[in-house]
Formats: sequence, structure tokens, C-alpha cells
Amino acid sequence: MAPTLTLWLLVLAAAGLFAWRSRRFARAVLASPRVMRTDQPGRRFAGVLEAVGLHKRLLMRPFSGVLHALIFASFLVLFTAIIEAFGSGLLPGFSLDAIGGKSWIALLQDIFAVLMLVGVGMAAWQRYVIRPKRFEGSNATDATIIYVLIFAIVASMLLEAAFGILAGEPSAWRPVSGAIASGLAGLPVSAVAAEHVFYWVHIAAILTFLVYIPTSKHRHMFLAAPNVYLRNLGPKGRTPDVPPGRETPGIERLDQFDWKQKLDLLACTECGRCQAVCPAYAAGLPLSPKLLITDLRDAIVPEGEARPLLGGVIAEETLWACTTCRACMEVCPVEIEHLPKIIDMRRQLVDAGSISPGLQEAFSNLSRAGNSMGKPAKMRARWTKGLSFAIKDAREEPVDVLWFVGDYASYDPRVQETTVKVAELLHAAGVDFGILFDAERNSGNDARRAGEEGLYETLAQANIDAIEACNFSRIVTTDPHSLNALKNEYQSFGKRFDVLHYTALLAELIDAGRLAIAPSSGGRVTYHDPCYLGRYNGGFDAPRRLIEAAGYQLHDMPRCRENSFCCGAGGGRIWQGDEGVTERPSENRIREALALGDVDRFVVACPKDKVMYQAAVDALGVADRMRVYDVADLLEISADGRNRETQSSPLESSAA
Repeated sequence: MAPTLTLWLLVLAAAGLFAWRSRRFARAVLASPRVMRTDQPGRRFAGVLEAVGLHKRLLMRPFSGVLHALIFASFLVLFTAIIEAFGSGLLPGFSLDAIGGKSWIALLQDIFAVLMLVGVGMAAWQRYVIRPKRFEGSNATDATIIYVLIFAIVASMLLEAAFGILAGEPSAWRPVSGAIASGLAGLPVSAVAAEHVFYWVHIAAILTFLVYIPTSKHRHMFLAAPNVYLRNLGPKGRTPDVPPGRETPGIERLDQFDWKQKLDLLACTECGRCQAVCPAYAAGLPLSPKLLITDLRDAIVPEGEARPLLGGVIAEETLWACTTCRACMEVCPVEIEHLPKIIDMRRQLVDAGSISPGLQEAFSNLSRAGNSMGKPAKMRARWTKGLSFAIKDAREEPVDVLWFVGDYASYDPRVQETTVKVAELLHAAGVDFGILFDAERNSGNDARRAGEEGLYETLAQANIDAIEACNFSRIVTTDPHSLNALKNEYQSFGKRFDVLHYTALLAELIDAGRLAIAPSSGGRVTYHDPCYLGRYNGGFDAPRRLIEAAGYQLHDMPRCRENSFCCGAGGGRIWQGDEGVTERPSENRIREALALGDVDRFVVACPKDKVMYQAAVDALGVADRMRVYDVADLLEISADGRNRETQSSPLESSAA
């Protein structure tokens, strides 16, 4: 009876310590503003199964994914040993023998004990020998403590079973424990006493692990699944609106973060996957998405005097370094939402006037002229003067396709040639299209992500008014940033437009036989997936189909599709200076393309990309080895593809 009472006291003490050590974190989350994340339970559960059960994102890095899968699967199996250990100690007569405790369960325990040790060994090898750069800033001491505790739990379990075999327990279903027992057979110790000792070592290691977990990053054992389940299921390109009733436009205090944002902070595993893909971090700027999350996490339950959030816990330059490329969120295995936090804090900085001169000038130009260059609205359609035909004014006559051109495609001379090419391609295919001329404004996509919510609303409303005054079927845009705003962000105004990128429209026209492309002499090219076309809106295939249609062979860079590396322009970064930058993200990307060795054409599908990468090629002095093209630049209309009057009927589409 005494051992049972002792175990009950130990369990109750450990549970009490666990609750006491968890109280600060639980209080911080539960006292936060509420947000509803309970819709679509089937989809949410499927996401948990995919992320936690199948390790989809973890296995994107095979070595770390496999080791984690080994540890995770072993934990599930070895939980039966924990049930046995505590059940038999707390409840006399308890046993799993009736369902195979001495047979198949025992066999699985032996096998997965070895796999657990293999997984922990791989983890230790990765942390202390491979030492990936993404671990910089993570808590290595915490990891070491966890490795030791896991080893103690598993080793004590195997030794308890081994001495049990020496004391007379059957060994047929325990090959590993049996082998250990054979090696220990000559020791001058009582097998019964040793079995009893290792039982208590096993119990102590488990309870120590339980007590330690609340202040360890490994609390993700309990929080990862809930955090994934409660993820945002809205469009990737939709920025959360300012909650009604909040006293400030953005976040200026930690207590303004809602409970899901704080759960994010506590669920962080410090794996550094977000840090490894961050273009700002790679550029030497003071932003690590991982450290941003851990700094916020540590601040919600400060050990000492609380510091102000902006300029204290998080430096202003850290927030302005973000390109909002979303790569961090795309790779996070527990679905942490970095960008909403950054944007919310930026909103507060903008409200306080804490912005760089470059941003201030861009905001002023956007407010005054409707574009970040500050050019007159009357100049927006000047590029059309070199066309062989007249473009319709969609404000004055119905069109099938309304072309929202975008700022850089309209104004920047480095991009206007491509804009003209797109117009000629649409005309050759007999597309009935028009533009807004001087009624078009910047879409507001980057203004919103830079924290200027009021300016975004002004720009968006002006565009919505202009668009709704037109008679059209659907919208096409050259600019992925505009695509995202029109398709996703304008939903905050209750507007849902049928919007597609120009590459999707051209691919559709080719497939329908409406646009004949003369194949080139061939050659190998590489293609850069724009963040707002690819990662945000899934536009990966159409540009590649056009490259193939043009007769080129595509050699993707190692970082492509969802894992594409940002050019560095997004989130308002294109309007800021390069102070502190050790290597521009665009230059990093051009070096990646050069390393392929067999391509000399760098293909893009975004006006900003063409500007950024042409500047990178010039800065690196590699214009003789690499040239930048838009996808449209590769397309040459065949002789029988011009003025195809028989194909000029409107495209099948849905109403806007």
C-alpha cells in the first residue's frame, strides 16, 4: 500500500507543479480578446491530421522530418508503457495483459523504444554536429534537457523490462529487453530489486518531464494540434481587418493581441524553418521571424519589469524589414501566423508617424496621385500611344475583360515594353478588353501591408467605384500585388471580383486555339515564382505553360513554387532604402540562377520583379551572363495568329 500512496502523492505533486508552472501562460491567453475559429471542423481536423499526423511540412526537410516522425510515432506507442507504469502503481491489479500487454504491445514497446533512441540520436547529431544555421537563436539548453529526459524515460523502461526478464518474466515478445537481459545476466545484483529501482527511475523521469514541459519550447507537444486546428482558413491574401472596438488602429500593447495570436507564440517549436526562408534575415536585416515570435512569447509573461512593445520588445527596424512574402507562414509546421502580428504593429507605427522618409514619400504620392511614383494620373495610359490599335476605355463602353494594369506596368519605362507586348497578345487573340485609363489607382495591397490602413481603404474604394461603373465580365491584371488586392483584400468591402493574372488568361487563349505562338529556337530558362502570384494565390502553372508554349526548356531553381525566394520588394520594402542590407534578396536570387550553369534567361511574371531583378543583374555586373525577361517577352505571335477575326467572340466567363 505504501508504494501506491507514494505514487499518488508524487503524481498529485507533479500535476500541481505542472498547473502552477502553466498558470502564467494560461492566464495570458485566456485574458486576451476573443476570436472565433470554430467553423469548418472537418477541414480543420483534416489539417491537423496532415500537419501533425502525416508531418507534411516537417518532411519538407527530410532528415529533421524523419527524426521527428520517429520520435512522434514512438511516443504514441510508448504511451502504453506509461499507462502500464502508472496504472499498475496507482490501481492495484491494473494490467494491459488482457489486450496483449505481454505479447504484441510488449513487442511494439521494444521496437519503438529503439526507434525513439534513434530519433533522439539523430536530433542530437543535427543540433550538435550538423548545426544548421536556422537553429541560431534557439534554446539549445532546453533541447539538451529534453534529450536527456527522453533518454532516461526510454532507457529506464528497457532496463526495468530487462531485469524483469531476469526475475522470471517471459522474454519471447521482448527481443530488445531480452538481449539487454542477456548482457546483464552476470551482474551481482538482485534482479527483483533492480527491476523495482528502474521502475521508480522510469516514474521519476516521466514526472520530471511533465513538470518541466510548461516552460519548455517542447510544450508544442500539447499545443501544436490545437494551434493547427485553429488556423485561419480564409484566403491567404486577405489581411485581417482592424477589429471593431479596438482603441488603436494597430497593436501597441501585448494585451491587445487576441488569444489565438498568443497561442501562436506558445506553440512555437523554435525549429527555425521560418528564419531559414526569410529574405530579410538572409539580407542581413534585423528580422528573424523565429526571434520575433519568441521575443513576443517571452514578453507576454515577463520575468522582470515589462517593456513597451514597440521599440522595446520589438524594434521598429525589425518590423520594417519584412517583405510580407509569407514564406515564414508557408513552412511553419504548427501554422504560426507571423504576418498579421507584424502588420498590426506596423499599423500602430504608421499611426504614430514612426516611418522612414522613403515610406513617407510613397504614402504621400499614393494619397496625392494614386501611384507611388507621384506621376500624374493622365500619364497612366501614355504607354498605349505606341500600340498598333486603340484600347477601349472601359468606363465608356462595355468590354469582356477589364484590364487593371497596375502602377509599375503603367509608369516604369523598364516595364512598359512588356505591357505593350501583353496588349498586342490580347489584341491578336481577339480579346475584347479595355482599361480604366486615369481612373485606375494603386491597388493598395502594399500600403495595407505597410500598415497604412486608411490609405489602403481610400485607394481601394476609389478603384471599386471605378470598376463598378464599368460593364465587363471579368478582370485581368499584370501585377500579382494588384491581383491579390482585387481578389482577396477587397472582400473587406464586401466585393468579390472574378480576377485572374494575365499569364492565366494567355494560357487559356492558347489552349482554346485563339492565340498562336511561334516557337522560338529553344534554349533553357529559369523562372521566378512571384510571392503574390504563387504562394498567395496558387498561380504556379500558367507561367510555366507559357514558357513551354514559347519553345523554351524550363530549369527551375532549387527554391521554386511554394518555396520561391522573395525579390525583396513586397510589403513596402521597394519604397525603403538598403541601410543594413548585406546582400539584396534580388541579388541572392540572381546568384541562385547563375549557379544553375545552363541558363542565361531569368523569367519573371511581375512588373516589380522585372525592376528588381534587372537592377540586381546590373549591380552584380552579370548582364553578359543573365538577362531578365517577363514571360510575355518570350511570346512571339505566329504569322497566322494576328487579327484572327473568327475568334473574336467574348471569352466564356462569369459575371463580376
